[in-house]
Amino acid sequence: MDIIEELEWRGLIKDLSNEEEVKKLLSKPQTIYCGFDPSAASMHVGNFVMISMLMRLQKAGHKIIAVVGGATGMIGDPSGKSKERNLLGDEALKENTQRIKEQLERFIDLTNPEKGMILNNYDWISKLNVLTYLRDYGKYFPINYMINKDIVASRLQSGISYTEFSYMILQSIDFLTLYRNHNCRIQIGGGDQWGNLTSGLELIRKTEGVETEVGVFTVPLLLDQNGKKFGKSEQGALYLDPKMCSPYRLYQYFINVSDDDAARYLKVFSFKTPEEINKIIEEHYANLGARIAQKALATELLTIIHGEEKMQEAINMANTFFSGDFKSLKEDQIMELLGSSLIEQNEGLLLEDLLINIKAASSKRESREFIKGNSVSLNGDKVNDPVMVIDKNSALYDKYVIVRRGKKNYYLVKLVK
Repeated sequence: MDIIEELEWRGLIKDLSNEEEVKKLLSKPQTIYCGFDPSAASMHVGNFVMISMLMRLQKAGHKIIAVVGGATGMIGDPSGKSKERNLLGDEALKENTQRIKEQLERFIDLTNPEKGMILNNYDWISKLNVLTYLRDYGKYFPINYMINKDIVASRLQSGISYTEFSYMILQSIDFLTLYRNHNCRIQIGGGDQWGNLTSGLELIRKTEGVETEVGVFTVPLLLDQNGKKFGKSEQGALYLDPKMCSPYRLYQYFINVSDDDAARYLKVFSFKTPEEINKIIEEHYANLGARIAQKALATELLTIIHGEEKMQEAINMANTFFSGDFKSLKEDQIMELLGSSLIEQNEGLLLEDLLINIKAASSKRESREFIKGNSVSLNGDKVNDPVMVIDKNSALYDKYVIVRRGKKNYYLVKLVK
């Protein structure tokens, strides 16, 4: 199958400006670009859908350009927003732009400018003065054309400023600039970017000629089986920055997705061939409960984003709950696994009293029954002495005691003097 057919099989094509024309363009090496918004200090896994698209296109022999929106980020994209964005300060935007650029550098092959480039649209948009902007670009955008775009029409009731209204013009300037300077003929974007992408297409054809061979296509926004936006969890967005979202939490998210979502996400994120993915999915549904698809998905995605070492570390942390080998954990891993249940207790408590204090037992009688019934462990070791003294000799790193009662009840105790 050709690249478009494979992308369609993976569920990665939503809209095409002209399928025949885009297929014709992609039949030979092209320059393709996608923009990335520096509104946050890190991209998240939802953004990684577009990053992985660029990686696929680059592997297929196309030159790709990732554009960080240092200029467009100053005004904010109204797409998918119900109200005006709060504008970032110059320093925050500059910092975000640099961090997004560094993240992109991890995934895109930049060994040769003919393979890939990362550019900042501030480098050309900042050089425009208002008269040049209005005369050379604004005149090509009829007001009624802009109002009818979904990204604007959806905001007419709640209100949209001229600042955000003009966003599509600036993004269109990006496409035209890249076409003129780098012979870029294809732009891709998320499903909510259709209006912006087609505006750039129109600007090129109005300025360069109606027969100019250019095209755009969008990728569907991923939703889970409940229709919720992909990549969100109770703990927040699944950021690519390991300081904002640990590799372990990312692994846990994907290892716990539903069977149907795991099969669907494999097609979206995996770089395995369709034949290999189909085999995994077939084995998965033949062995429900083994979580074959979830494990394949989480392992591959984590390796791509954070590397094999961090992937293995996340798996080892997850396996700790089954093995009880808490002594092998680093201090930060203990906090990552159980920090949300942290309870401070004084040193020197008897074990039976500790269970009551942390609400692992409701009375001394129940506490002793649990302990003598061999259902209590400390740091992975079974204990059966109710009057055992809990002090730093019982602790990991001289302060942490991991209490397990039964099979699924865990408590992290931090000993204080």
